[in-house]
Amino acid sequence: MKNKIKVALIQQRNTADLALNFRKSITEIKNAANRGSKLIVLQELHQSLYFCQTQDVNAFDLAQTIPGPITDELSELAKSLNIVIVASLFEKRATGLYHNTAVVLDTDGTIAGKYRKMHIPDDPGFYEKFYFTPGDLGFEPIKTSIGKLGVLICWDQWFPEAARLMAMAGAEILIYPTAIGWDPKDAQSEQQRQLDAWMISQRAHAIANGIPVISCNRVGFEPDLTCHTNGIEFWGNSFITGPQGELLAHANETDENTLITELDMKRSESIRRIWPYLRDRRIDHYDDLLKIYRD
Repeated sequence: MKNKIKVALIQQRNTADLALNFRKSITEIKNAANRGSKLIVLQELHQSLYFCQTQDVNAFDLAQTIPGPITDELSELAKSLNIVIVASLFEKRATGLYHNTAVVLDTDGTIAGKYRKMHIPDDPGFYEKFYFTPGDLGFEPIKTSIGKLGVLICWDQWFPEAARLMAMAGAEILIYPTAIGWDPKDAQSEQQRQLDAWMISQRAHAIANGIPVISCNRVGFEPDLTCHTNGIEFWGNSFITGPQGELLAHANETDENTLITELDMKRSESIRRIWPYLRDRRIDHYDDLLKIYRD
């Protein structure tokens, strides 16, 4: 990876109009590239509304193959702009077999690799187990022309094991396309605690592994069309940190925003020399991590 690289994320408000959502993403990708960004990250399931609020078999019509129409267009865009794009798709692997997948398009337009979401939530308003089979590609960084990217997705961001395994495999940046928000009926104090926990958790991954983090969330209210819940107010707050968890760029909770910042990748080397967490890991005493719980 180059010593310095300009990166961007696109925090977007989505509608039921798939074409409009995608055109908006394309426009912001071009704007970010014109401002010098070499790596551009889109939010989780960026083409559509967050359909996992309900369990609806018709939503499977949103799934696409990889390669497919979306990746074909993004590939051409990546090649024409000489950039790397991280996109998040509802992948149709086979009839009846679907994944929540991030795909990385390299500067030459090729698919550098993909990551299938490993941790799948199943909560009111987040019925992802109905749609997605857990990933089977493991925690493997994706090699690109600008470096090795540790791509994870949303619920994965709460698990330190996932971040650690990516870092141990050589990831130089952790990237989290995300769709997370509040239940509107929650008290403001509870909403603040949830947001703080979300940011602290990911900033801690940067600190514990000595590498930057890019976290890209959506923004805006999306209703539950079945009226079983109060819908979700996606809280935005997308951010980019350095290897000590320091905030380099931070969006607000209400507006669409394209965040751009320059990462000094030499800092990761410096920080890891001062804070050698990888050196001091006691792997000879970590066997119990392979258990679900110590009874």
